[in-house]
Amino acid sequence: MGGPPAVHRAPTSHRASGRPRSLQAVATQEDVYDGLGAPGLDRELSWAEHELKERERTKHVHRLHPYLGKFVPQLVEVCLRRHLTPGARVLDPFAGSGTTLVECAAFGAHSAGADISAFNALLCRVKTARHDLPALERTLSGAIERLDAGDPAGPRSAYLDEWFAPAALADLRRYVSLIDPDDPAADVQRVIASRAARSARRAPHFNLDSPRHAMKEPYWCYKHRRTCSPTDDARKFLRRYTADTLRRITAFAEVRRDVDAIVHHADARTLDWGGASDGLITSPPYPGRIDYHGQHRYAFALLGLAERVDDEIGAPAKGRSRAAVEAYVDDVARVLANARRFLQPGAPVVIVIDDSQRLYGDVLARAGLELVEERLRHVNRRTGLRAGEFYEQILLARA
Repeated sequence: MGGPPAVHRAPTSHRASGRPRSLQAVATQEDVYDGLGAPGLDRELSWAEHELKERERTKHVHRLHPYLGKFVPQLVEVCLRRHLTPGARVLDPFAGSGTTLVECAAFGAHSAGADISAFNALLCRVKTARHDLPALERTLSGAIERLDAGDPAGPRSAYLDEWFAPAALADLRRYVSLIDPDDPAADVQRVIASRAARSARRAPHFNLDSPRHAMKEPYWCYKHRRTCSPTDDARKFLRRYTADTLRRITAFAEVRRDVDAIVHHADARTLDWGGASDGLITSPPYPGRIDYHGQHRYAFALLGLAERVDDEIGAPAKGRSRAAVEAYVDDVARVLANARRFLQPGAPVVIVIDDSQRLYGDVLARAGLELVEERLRHVNRRTGLRAGEFYEQILLARA
C-alpha cells in the first residue's frame, strides 16, 4: 500500500505539568493517548507502542517479506468490523504487500486486489493463497537439500554483480534454478529467494531499506557499533527464511477463512474487476515518496520480473512539481472512479492517507465519491521506520 507519510508535528497539548511551556509545544505520546492530542483523533485506530507490540503488527504472513509503506493489519481489522460483514467482497486497488487482502481472508470476506508491481502481486498471491502444507514443506525442504545441484549461472545483470558477492550470488542463482514453475510452491520459493537476496546484498546492516552504495570493504556499522564486513553468504538466509516462511504460512492457515482472494497484476485505472463488490479499503501511494519498483530491485533482477515503472502512480522519478501532483490526483481519481463502477450503491470506501496537501477532496470529487467522514489517526511506529510520530487521515466515502 501507500508509502509512509511525512512527519507532522502533533497539535499543542494544554495539559498542565511542571515542564517549561517551550517544552510543551508538541504533544507527547502520553498526551495523545489521554485523548488530548488532536481534535477528531480516533482512539480505536491509534495505538501506543505498549498496546500494539511488534509481534502483533507483524503476525503470521504480514512479515513474510520486508516491505516499505505497509500499514498495520489491526487498522484493517477495525475498518472491516466497522463497515463490512463476513461474506462481503472487498476491493483494494493499491494492494501493495497485501495487508487488506490478508485481513479480509482472516475476517471471512472475499477480496480482490491489484498492483502495478509484479513483485507486489507475487507477494500478495503467496500471502493469501490456500497452501497444501505437507507438499509445501516437501518442496521447500527439498530445494535446500538439493542446493548444490542447482545451476549457478542464472540471470546476469550489472546490478546483481555489483550488489552481491560472487559466492552469495551463485547460491541465489542455484536456488532460483531449482524452482519448478509448475509446482504450486513456485511462488513461495520466489518470495524466499527475494527475501534471502535482500539480506545477502552488500548493503550496510544499518540501512537495509534503502542502501545507496554497495559495501565491498569492512565498514563502521552504526547498528552494531563495531566494524562489520559485507555479507558474502546467501545459504544461511535461504535456510532461515525457508523455516520462517513455513512457520508463518502455517500460522495463517489456522486463521484463514474459506474465502476467495484474487490478485491482479494490472493497472487499476482500467482493470475490469468483475462482479459487484460491497466495499473498498485501500492506502494509495503518496506522491514522490517511495519507489515501489526500486525498493525490490534485487527481486526484479534475480527473478526476471517484468517492470512497469512508468505506470507507477506517484513514483519519485516523476517529482513533486505542480504538474506531477496534478497528474497524481488525476491518476488516483481514475483508479477510484474505475473501482466505483464495480461497487454496490452506497458501498463504503475507506482510504488511509496522509492528506497534508489536502488533495483528496478533489480526488474524491473527480472519482464520483461522497465524503462521509474524516477521522484522524495517530501513528507512532510504521514498518520501515525505526521511530517517529505523525498523523494520517482515515477517509470514509460512499460509492
